Amino acid sequence: MPTPVPSLTDRFPLPKQALQVVTKALILFVLANLLFAWVYPLPALGNISIYNRLIPGRNRLPYGDNPAAAYNISLYNLDAMFSAHEIDQAPKPPEEYRVLLIGDSSTWGYLLEPEQTLSAQINKSNLTTQDGRQVVAYNLGYPVMSLMKDLVILDRALQYQPDLIIWLVTLESFPVDKQLFPPLLQNNPKTVSALIRKHQLNLDATDSDLPPRTFYQHTILGARRELANWLRLQLYGLLWAATGIDQDIPDQYTLRLEDLSADDSFHNLTPPHLQASDLALDVLQAGISLAGETPVVVINEPMFISQGENSNIRYNFYYPRWAYDDYRNLLKEASASGGWQYLDLWDIVPPGEFTNTAVHMTANGTTILADRVSETISSIASHHP
Repeated sequence: MPTPVPSLTDRFPLPKQALQVVTKALILFVLANLLFAWVYPLPALGNISIYNRLIPGRNRLPYGDNPAAAYNISLYNLDAMFSAHEIDQAPKPPEEYRVLLIGDSSTWGYLLEPEQTLSAQINKSNLTTQDGRQVVAYNLGYPVMSLMKDLVILDRALQYQPDLIIWLVTLESFPVDKQLFPPLLQNNPKTVSALIRKHQLNLDATDSDLPPRTFYQHTILGARRELANWLRLQLYGLLWAATGIDQDIPDQYTLRLEDLSADDSFHNLTPPHLQASDLALDVLQAGISLAGETPVVVINEPMFISQGENSNIRYNFYYPRWAYDDYRNLLKEASASGGWQYLDLWDIVPPGEFTNTAVHMTANGTTILADRVSETISSIASHHP
């Protein structure tokens, strides 16, 4: 009887075994993605952090466009952002009078060291209330100008039981067409849409800037960037804790424009007047309503006032004079009719104390603002025990 000829799979069993391994791995990968999409653990994962546990919490919300040099990163998981912040370190102590600072990159402290920011300088004042509580200010500013971005951060921050909210604003945060463009909002469409509907804002909850997350985006593959950013935030935290560096501040930078264009337009608006409907005043009202019994002080933040070419037409790169003057009047009228606590500090900082933009201040300029804000905090704290 002739000897049987071995088949290829008998002679070379490894390819068959490898195919089985690959097939099983592929099935497991698909199942893992389906399970991940069903559970979608990213929000819960954001609450898992080495900050405030193995290392201190950050003094400002994570933000950075040069992670390797700044040991910081921009990400859009709100839970991860707040878990990395010092405000999340422990329940609010009874001896603390807690102040939240909400605003844009000026509040965050662009081109400032952590100890030079508005919150840090307020804390250096060692303010106390009449009943002996220590005033502690927390920096919840975040770069990009949009009141809706501020509202989302405020909504998340209220769980930390603030005693006072300081909301710093400027005209560039008010145009209706700017409200939904920040990436932080576009990556949290469910949260943003819910706030729009809850407060009946003059914004479209189904706007194309707020696309609902697809099934693919809920899978491991679709969420891989968010997962990687969460991990990178933890790893950069070790370097930040060792160095204290959370921003790449260049030795030299281009100064804010002194000589300006003769253009008198503002966004898609032209003179002679702004209308209240041009501004997202309803978003500001929503934040004040959201705060409930917690006092909110709206502050029109300082800005650079040019004395250069065409400064008779524009205050600075951002603002033609007609638009900014109308904005101040409209904000004052809205504050009076709404019963808001409002402070207009637009011109208290000298022009030489601004850095690369019309709203970013030097440490000295921030000190001037901090002194005025500290006075306001002391006054309100004495009337709201």
